[in-house]
Amino acid sequence: MNSKFQHLDLVDILSERHFLLRSITEKLWNDSSEIYISNSEWFIMARIYKKQPTISYVSKHVDISRQATHKFIKSLESKGLVEIHNVENNKKEKCLCLTPLGEECYEKNEALKATLEKKIEAKIGSENLSLLTEILKLDWGLYNEKQ
Repeated sequence: MNSKFQHLDLVDILSERHFLLRSITEKLWNDSSEIYISNSEWFIMARIYKKQPTISYVSKHVDISRQATHKFIKSLESKGLVEIHNVENNKKEKCLCLTPLGEECYEKNEALKATLEKKIEAKIGSENLSLLTEILKLDWGLYNEKQ
């Protein structure tokens, strides 16, 4: 067992592993691409991929303040990754979609994460990876899910 995690409880271990995985995936992307994309921007892109959600929907379904979400969306738009469109019959709402470049980046990042998952599988074994994945997907009965 990794001595760094020996004295941590479940919540802190999950948090540390999450932070580590996000840091690794962000570095893998940014080392292989000229377009810098932050973890917060990836969270937003994940909510948009293959959908056309409204900005308010995205704001409610990412754990980022509404103001920061708008800032990240503008940043994604300026990078050519996201387009903002008017919603038909609604002058107030705007919807989002990934541009072809945005979809390409998202799919390349998914491939990078799959490679990382293969490294984890090689280290802990297929059965342990499957078991871990299934345990994390279970309803832990802690709260009503937002989505």
